[in-house]
Amino acid sequence: MAAAGAPLPNGPTPSRFARRGFLVGAGAAIGVAGLAGARWFNIAATVQERDLTAPEALAAAQAGEILLVDIRRPDEWARTGIGQGAVAIDMRRTDFIEVLLGHVGGRRDVPVALICARGVRSAKMSARLDAAGFTQVLDVPEGMSGSGAGPGWIKRGLPLVQPN
Repeated sequence: MAAAGAPLPNGPTPSRFARRGFLVGAGAAIGVAGLAGARWFNIAATVQERDLTAPEALAAAQAGEILLVDIRRPDEWARTGIGQGAVAIDMRRTDFIEVLLGHVGGRRDVPVALICARGVRSAKMSARLDAAGFTQVLDVPEGMSGSGAGPGWIKRGLPLVQPN
């Protein structure tokens, strides 16, 4: 094995710039991966004015004050269950808004709270429902699995049911 800066057998001497370039590139890749992980786990999430914690969402759903909608995928529902009192509607459905309107009797003024795994998808869907004319859209930013907004429905030990 050649010493640092020594000629390689049958080749040129690696320069300090080449080694630095590799280290800078590796550092950038690690930084990008860290940012992607931070976004996936939604560590910057906080509870805002139109948000509910998981326990607040459970209490409001059980009291009939909101319609709590779990917008995750069916495989996620099967893996963890859905929160007691929630209805499961996959957000990827092309008829999502029509199905939701069926649950609220066609009224866009009924309080609807959205929950997903970590609050990323529910925040996006909240904006979509706002644009569709829903006037009382709430978010549960800690989600089922937890985020920067809180530990999540599952870690809080809140009740779960299997979807129909």
